[in-house]
Amino acid sequence: MHERVSVCGVARKRLVTRKRGSNMRKYRRGAFSLIELVIVIVILAVISAIALPRISRGAKGAGESALGQDLAVFRNAIELYAAEHGGDFPGVKADGAGGAANSFASFESQLTKYSDVFGAVTDTKDATHKFGPYLHKIPPLPVGINQGAATVKVGNVAATVDVASGDGWVFDTRTGQVIANADDLEEAGVRTYDEW
Repeated sequence: MHERVSVCGVARKRLVTRKRGSNMRKYRRGAFSLIELVIVIVILAVISAIALPRISRGAKGAGESALGQDLAVFRNAIELYAAEHGGDFPGVKADGAGGAANSFASFESQLTKYSDVFGAVTDTKDATHKFGPYLHKIPPLPVGINQGAATVKVGNVAATVDVASGDGWVFDTRTGQVIANADDLEEAGVRTYDEW
């Protein structure tokens, strides 16, 4: 069927089409075919085979990154304490609140509370106790067999790993050295965590 149309004074013929419901087929799909489902499953398997090893390495890498950051913060707090307390490291002297010299109690309180020049601590700042706190809390060890332990083995001997103690960290009050109490190999397999 043709229809005459005038455009700008020129007569043209235009083909007019009509849709006929009886001539058009309607397709209905109610489900996926078995081949389509198998292809999707294979694609998902390939993606997971690629991604899972990377995700697991990422979790270990995150723990190692946290260890590096915790050690840096820990060491800076210890050095700042020593600078403000005449070269004495935290834990060298009793804290005046029940923590003995060379003990975790005095080490922790001298880093997390206000202290005077002699290392005596209090919860509130005053004219005498004007130093600190240097840490909000002792960070938990993020890697290794003692992962999650937030205690420190304090002593006036060289800082060496003592995994059996269950402490997260080891601190030498003579040198100010703090190490992770973990002898596990790092992800790269080059050093152990206590060598960081």
